[in-house]
Amino acid sequence: MKKLLAIILLIISFLLIYFLQANFFTWFTIMGVQPNLFVILVLFIGLFSGKKLGMIFGIIFGFYIDVIIGRQIGISGIMLGIIGLVAEYLDKNFSKESRLTIMLMIAGSTAIYEIGCYAFNIITLGINLEILSFIKILFIEIIFNLLITIIIYPIIQKLGHMLEEIFKTKNILTRYF
Repeated sequence: MKKLLAIILLIISFLLIYFLQANFFTWFTIMGVQPNLFVILVLFIGLFSGKKLGMIFGIIFGFYIDVIIGRQIGISGIMLGIIGLVAEYLDKNFSKESRLTIMLMIAGSTAIYEIGCYAFNIITLGINLEILSFIKILFIEIIFNLLITIIIYPIIQKLGHMLEEIFKTKNILTRYF
């Protein structure tokens, strides 16, 4: 029952983040660049819930984003699924308790997502390779995501520990009769 409630709350948080991304951050940009709150959410889910749930939510959320917003269906789902998988690796090798490591994880995940999407668009759509403008946009988006992460870090920690308690605890029945 707790897992179902947690999944429903994650879906509600996705819808809230989608609303913020589609409405609020279209007005509040830095040099025309919006933050990518979906990367932060999927990384958060993968870090605190595990790679299976992170990957599943990343793929589902990404395909939803592609159907509603994207030009091509699939790339956001694939890249967010990869972010969910990478989150489990980061969880095993780095501490989630440090604000600095969380910020580095967000920066790396944002870079992985944007570079993957850009490379896919170059290959499939045949767009011109403009490295300098891409690096500028990537840098601004990473800074924007980091600023948002700094602001919401206490919420990430509290909700993350609750998710970790629900999804990562092992309930083992012993055979002591």
